[in-house]
Amino acid sequence: MRWRRVLVALMLVALAAAAGAGLARSAGDRGRPDPVRAVAAELRCPACQGESVADSRSPIAVAMRQVVADQLAQGRDRDEIRRWFVQRYGADVLTDPPDRGVRLLLWGVPALALLAGAYAAVRTLRPRAGRARPAAPRTPGARATRRAWRVASVGVVGLVASVAVVTYRLDPPARPAPADPVAVALQLAHDLETQDRYDAAAQMYQEALRERPDDAVRLRLAFALLRSGDSDGAQRTAREVLGREPNSPDGLLVLGLAQRTSQPVEAERSLRRFLAVAPAHPAAAEIRRLLSPDPAPNGR
Repeated sequence: MRWRRVLVALMLVALAAAAGAGLARSAGDRGRPDPVRAVAAELRCPACQGESVADSRSPIAVAMRQVVADQLAQGRDRDEIRRWFVQRYGADVLTDPPDRGVRLLLWGVPALALLAGAYAAVRTLRPRAGRARPAAPRTPGARATRRAWRVASVGVVGLVASVAVVTYRLDPPARPAPADPVAVALQLAHDLETQDRYDAAAQMYQEALRERPDDAVRLRLAFALLRSGDSDGAQRTAREVLGREPNSPDGLLVLGLAQRTSQPVEAERSLRRFLAVAPAHPAAAEIRRLLSPDPAPNGR
């Protein structure tokens, strides 16, 4: 009977140890910092008011978080990613842009005053090096002088710091405006296109159009839709542009290319009109080659 009790006890101990290990592992997973969120929390969402990229649910913030994840996967560290965003959108894309101007002076003046007061006190109160005669015993007057120096130094520093803090609160520096959401969306779309991620690029162009309807952006959206395989969406977008500008070369180009999969006759008509409107367009030579009849076999 005794060995059975020992076996049961060992089993209970093993189960308890396994449960404890599982709880510790799960607690460790929950406490492990998310590197993407840590970097995204330092970036300001251009489409939101007072939200970081980590907290925002806007499409621009989602795309920016994906950029952060991609760059972390490529081996870039936090500072490199921050510099990448600053180079494109300016320092105001950061949630903690560096102090500058008057704000920097407000914090610099107390520090300078502290250093100056400390230096003056040390120079005045410290016995000079190389003094030959023995130091005189401290008198009540000397102690009073030292105490006065300490009180005066602390008072000056406290006064300057108080003025700086009060000034900062009465007239706080203007909060930097977030980066232009349209500019951010267009730059993100361009970066996504260079990675052949045309679906995500098209979403960014659509986001830019919501903020600023513009036919140039609409044409870029049409090309992104075409490259992503959405011929119907590309046709609709191109027709919107052609409805306002019937002779738009890029509108005719993307329309003709989008029609090739389902309307070959209409596609040829649109592309020939494109060549007539813009014979010197960079894509004209390729379109001529595309429309030229195949040479007959064996030269016939």
